[in-house]
Amino acid sequence: MPELFLNNVPIKVSNNISNRSHAVCGLLLLGSLATLLGCNGHTPAEAATANTSDTAKDTVSKVDNVYLERTLFDFENADQLQNIIGKNALFSIANSGSNNALEVTFKSEVNYKANISLQAASPWDVSGHQDVAIAVDITNHADASTPLYVKAFDLNDHQSRSTVIPASSSKTYYIVLSGDELDHNTGIRSNPKYWLTDYEQIEWRGGKKDLDLHHITAFEFQVGGSLVDKHLSFDNVRLITPKAVISDYLVGLVDQFGQNAKHYFNGKVNSVEALQQHSAKEIALLEKAPRLADRSQFNGWINGPKLAATGYFRVDKYQDKWTLVDPEGYLFFSNGIANIRMANTSTITGYDFDPALINIKLATDLTPEDSLGLNQVDHQALPSRKLVSALRSDMFSWLPSYDEPLGQNFGYRRSVHTGPVLSGETFSFYRTNLQRKFAENDPEKLFEKWKDNTINRMHSWGFTSFGNWVDPGYYQMNRLPYFANGWIIGDFKTVSSGNDYWSPLPDPFDPVFAVRARATIAQIALEVDNNPWCIGVFIDNEKSWGMMGSTQSQYGIVINTLSRSTEDSPAKVAFVDALKSKYLTIDSLNKAWEQKFSWDDLIKGVRLKNINDAVSADLSMLLTLYAEQYFKTVSSTLKQYMPNHLYMGARFASWGMTSEIREAAAKYADVMSYNYYNEGLDKGFWAFLEEVNRPSIIGEFHNGSLDSGLLHPGLVPAQSQADRGLMYQEYMKSVIENRYFVGAHWFQYIDSPLTGRAYDGENYNVGFVSVTDKPYTELVDAAKVVNSTLYKKRFSEEKKSVKDVN
Repeated sequence: MPELFLNNVPIKVSNNISNRSHAVCGLLLLGSLATLLGCNGHTPAEAATANTSDTAKDTVSKVDNVYLERTLFDFENADQLQNIIGKNALFSIANSGSNNALEVTFKSEVNYKANISLQAASPWDVSGHQDVAIAVDITNHADASTPLYVKAFDLNDHQSRSTVIPASSSKTYYIVLSGDELDHNTGIRSNPKYWLTDYEQIEWRGGKKDLDLHHITAFEFQVGGSLVDKHLSFDNVRLITPKAVISDYLVGLVDQFGQNAKHYFNGKVNSVEALQQHSAKEIALLEKAPRLADRSQFNGWINGPKLAATGYFRVDKYQDKWTLVDPEGYLFFSNGIANIRMANTSTITGYDFDPALINIKLATDLTPEDSLGLNQVDHQALPSRKLVSALRSDMFSWLPSYDEPLGQNFGYRRSVHTGPVLSGETFSFYRTNLQRKFAENDPEKLFEKWKDNTINRMHSWGFTSFGNWVDPGYYQMNRLPYFANGWIIGDFKTVSSGNDYWSPLPDPFDPVFAVRARATIAQIALEVDNNPWCIGVFIDNEKSWGMMGSTQSQYGIVINTLSRSTEDSPAKVAFVDALKSKYLTIDSLNKAWEQKFSWDDLIKGVRLKNINDAVSADLSMLLTLYAEQYFKTVSSTLKQYMPNHLYMGARFASWGMTSEIREAAAKYADVMSYNYYNEGLDKGFWAFLEEVNRPSIIGEFHNGSLDSGLLHPGLVPAQSQADRGLMYQEYMKSVIENRYFVGAHWFQYIDSPLTGRAYDGENYNVGFVSVTDKPYTELVDAAKVVNSTLYKKRFSEEKKSVKDVN
C-alpha cells in the first residue's frame, strides 16, 4: 500500500476497491496534497450515472478525490421541489452562475428550529459499499458563520451530525453512512477524518450508527437557537465513495502532551521548555493585571446602587430585572466558567486490572465516579495490569510508567457511560502538563499553584465568579464567588421518562431518596461551612424529566410509572392515591378516562393507549405531583442545612424539561437553571420565561472549532478560534439583555481530551484553555471585552441612593 505524508507524519493508505471492477485510478487530493495513484477513466458506476437523467454537473463530476455514485438532487428540475419539505423555512430554486441551486432562508430569529427535509420519492438504496457518504455543496453568502445540524433518516431511525458553514464560503460537505467510523466503538465522540478527501466531514452528534442502508428516506438540514434568520444555498446532493482511506488513522493519534500528533495547529507545544517559557510569560503578565475597578470585594457592581445587605448572596429586582445581590448589597451578575477541576480530564488508555483488586462502588457514595478526579487504583492492583483494547492503546504514542513522577496521572473508571470498554485505566494529560509547566511533582503543591494561577486568570479575564463544578479546594480561598454542587445518588428506587439519557430519574416518594438528599447536602454544607463567598448550590444535572412534543415524551414519567405495580414503586402508590382522592370511585375514573379498569388493575399496572383530554389533564396533575415532591425534598433539606445559600435548581437541559417540571421547580428553587447550547437566547425557545417569572441562570453553554487540533467542535460549532470569540460575545449579549437572567456559565474551563473523556467520549474544543493549559487568546480577549462593560450593559441607569432603590 502507498505511504503518504501529512504534516510530515507518515500515513497508511488503502485503496477502496470494494464492489468495483478495478482499482483506484485518477488524481487523489488531500487538502493541498496531491498524490498520483494511477491511470485515468471512470468506474462502471460512474459511467452508468453519466448516462442517466440525473447526470452530475461539471462542478462535481471531476474525478478527483471521490467516486460519484449517483446524484440525488441537482435542483435543475423544478419538479424536485415536490420532495422538499420546509418547517419555518422558505426555499426556492435559483440560478447560481451556470447552475441552479436550492436557496433557503431559515426563519430562525423567531422560531426555535427551522429546517428543510430532502425526501426520497422512494427510499434510496445506498448499500453495497464498504464506505459511502452523502455529499452536498453548501454556500454561505453572509459575513457570519452558520452552525448547521444534519440528520439522515431510514424508515425507523436517524443519525445526527453538525458542522459550521464559514462566513462567505462555498464548500462540499459529506455525511458518512457506512464505514470504519461507524463500525467501531472507539470511545471518541467524533473520530478523525479517515477519507482521503478535501471535502469537509460533518461531525457525529448521536443517533443510530447502523442505519438501514437499503432504505434511506431523507436528509434534514436544520438551523436552531439562532439570533437571526440564516440564508444558505444547497446544491449537488449526491452519493459518493472514497478512492482511498487512511487505514491507521487512529494509530499514534496522541503525542506526549495529549495533542493531535497528526496535525499542526496554532499554539501546539513541541517541548517542555516551550511549555514552561509560555507559562512563565503568562504568569508575569497576570501579576501586572489589575482587577476591574468597578468591582466590589465580591465582584458586585461597586459603581451601582447599594441594596440591602444580608452578608450573603440573595436575589432581588432592579430596573424590573432580576438580579443577584452580593453580601455587601451590590448588584451582581454571575459570569463564570464551569468545570474547573481535574475530573473529566482523563481518557481511557485501553488497559485494565483484575476486578477483584478494585474497590467496589458503594451505595453510600456521595459523588458519581466521573466527578471524583483520577480515582487511582491501589498499588496492589498494578501487577494485574493487562491490555483489553488495542484500539485504544494504539492511539497513544507515549504513556509514562507508574513508577515515574508523571505516572501519578493514571486513574481508573469502574464504569463508563459509553465506550469500547466497560471499565479501565485512565490517564490525564492535562494534569501531566501542569506538572511539566510548574516543574512540580508534589501533588499538594501542584494543586495550590494551579488554583492560584486559575484565580489570577479569572480576575484578569474579568469573570465575576466560578461556574458550577469548581473543585471544593477553591471553597475557602475567599478570592472568587462560587457555586457548590452535589448529586443525590444511592440505592433509592427510580422511575423512567423513557429517555433516561444519563440515568433513570429518582423516585422522590421513596424514603431512601430523602435520606440520600440529607447525606449529600450535609456533606456540601460541611465543605462550604457557611461561607459568604458561596452564592448557592446546584443539585443534580440534566435529568431526563421529559420533553414537549408528544404525550408520550411529555408524560413518560407518569405513563411508565402507571404501568408498574405499587409493590415496587412508591411513586405509583402516590399516583394511585391521588387518583382515588380525585375520583373517589373507579366508575368516575373510567367514565372520564373512557376505560374499564378496576382499582386492582390500576394497582397492578395499566398501559394507556387511548389518551383523551381527561387523561392528559390527569397525567399533567401526576407529573406535577412527582416534580413537586422532588423539588420540595431538595429545597427543604437545603434550607435546613444551608439556610443562607441559594438553591440554584437542577440545571435543566433544553431537551429534558416540560412545563409541569418548570412550574414545580419555580415553587422551590431560588434561581431557575438551564443548560442551553445554541447561539444565544433566541426568541423561539424562551417564551415560557414570562409565565415562570423567576430569576434564571444559564448553567452551561459553549462553542468550539476544529482549528484547535481537536476532532470535534462541541455542541455549537464555530469556524475558527476568532469566531469562537465573536459567538461568545453574541451569546452573552443575549443573556445580559434578558431581564430574567442573573448570569451565564461557560462549559468548560479545559478542552476535552483528544481521545474523549473517560466517561462518555466527549472530545470537544470547548475550553478556555487547551490540554497544555494554554489559554485560547481570541476567546479570552472576547470575554475581557464583555466583562469590562458587563454592569453598564446590564444596568443602564446611573447610581442611585439606597432610599431611591428601597
